[in-house]
Amino acid sequence: MIRDITIGQYFPAESWIHKLDPRVKIMSTLIFIIALFVANRYIGYLFTFIFMATVIYLSKVPVKYILKGIKAILVIIILTVALNIFMTPGEKVLWSYKSINITAEGLYIAGIMALRLIFLIIGSSVLTLTTSPIQLTDGLEKLLNPFKKIGIPAHEIAMMMTIALRFIPILLEETDKIMKAQMARGADFESGGIIKRAKSLIPLLVPLFISAFRRADELAMAMEARCYRGGENRTRMKQLKIKKQDYVAMVSIGLFMGIMIVSRFI
Repeated sequence: MIRDITIGQYFPAESWIHKLDPRVKIMSTLIFIIALFVANRYIGYLFTFIFMATVIYLSKVPVKYILKGIKAILVIIILTVALNIFMTPGEKVLWSYKSINITAEGLYIAGIMALRLIFLIIGSSVLTLTTSPIQLTDGLEKLLNPFKKIGIPAHEIAMMMTIALRFIPILLEETDKIMKAQMARGADFESGGIIKRAKSLIPLLVPLFISAFRRADELAMAMEARCYRGGENRTRMKQLKIKKQDYVAMVSIGLFMGIMIVSRFI
């Protein structure tokens, strides 16, 4: 389950999506997330499916690799669907037992929420899978540059966000190693109910925190040894430039957002 999380990982490939400017990809992802909350009908999510299928095809990232990320949040999706089914009131009651009611409105909203979560994870995964950590840092810093005028440290914020995102797969891999080491010594993480499984994960926290602090210290020492200084007067090997393909991507995401707005009122 831990290895199924794809957010924060990078999949190298020579694709049209990989070659896009990171600023365009970051802004497109934000617009995509907003569009998911704008849509409230199944017709909108049908267009979302077509749009995401096209993006995944152009990215050359294996579909199975992207869908692995959904397995990691399967419990959250099931819990969200269950809460919406049983907690949403409505006029058309399909099934009733004492104070528990299942309505047509509840089923409708549950389906919408499930699709919204699935597309949210897939869209976020595509961003990190097709954008290297260095590109993410440069793109975030460029987007945050206008906020320097009000005293916001753009480079530092971009660096922290990128490092935090990059540490997700590293910490997950470290957690998997610790779990296997403890299982080899007789620890049981799979039997029992949810509460028992949660309690069995507590012994993982101490070695995981120690490992995280050690890696953070090693990263800080490595950056200091290389005389790393961010912010002003920092040069880059590759300068970010908006190209024709980036304009095509911006027009495409703009059209997608327009379709989502129209679908809301159809």
